Amino acid sequence: MADLSLDSSLKVSDDVVFRELDGEGVILNLASGIYFGLDATGMRMWQLIDQHGRLSAVLVALCEEYEAPRETLERDLLGLAVELSDKGLLKEVPHP
Repeated sequence: MADLSLDSSLKVSDDVVFRELDGEGVILNLASGIYFGLDATGMRMWQLIDQHGRLSAVLVALCEEYEAPRETLERDLLGLAVELSDKGLLKEVPHP
């Protein structure tokens, strides 16, 4: 299990493609065949991770976009990031 925090920076793994289909996200690792589906909120988290990299910046953006408690957004973000990292769909990168 990946050990991630808000200080972690992530990027989409090589060989991973993302598509939006009917308001849901689909992630596929072409090398391993691992497939993962995202609801609308998960899809937005994926897009922000791809855009910002650093999870603390992703959380700030989520707090601006969603009317949910920060603690809830943080828990959900870290949970998704760990799950996608464990499946090899995201990888941690060193801080710049």
